[in-house]
Amino acid sequence: MTEPADHPFVQAVKPLVDAMGAEMVAPEQARGDDVVLAWEGQDRVAVRLPHLSESLDHLLAELERRHGVPLSDLDRRTKQSVVRVLEARGAFSVRHGVETVAGALGVSRFTVYNYLNRDNAAKGAD
Repeated sequence: MTEPADHPFVQAVKPLVDAMGAEMVAPEQARGDDVVLAWEGQDRVAVRLPHLSESLDHLLAELERRHGVPLSDLDRRTKQSVVRVLEARGAFSVRHGVETVAGALGVSRFTVYNYLNRDNAAKGAD
């Protein structure tokens, strides 16, 4: 990368880039779908976004790290919370999202749909 990795701007955006499962590349290596970030009038870093299918796997891995145990080991209430987080992040708009989440949680697709339906019913009652 032209810009040193320890540049304050690059360091400032790194947690966000990591949280998205993206990759930082030098601005001159940017491709058409990369996002080039500028600071003080200079291109500092390009962000290569992950493919949608990789994003769900990244989200699941991040949630597992956050909870400190495999998602399948969580209690029911926490699994429901995980499903809410994933729904808010758009996980179920990805093809086979429900199946992927169900597998990670160690539950059936039917259970994931029940979690989603219960949450949506509760929102409708508000």
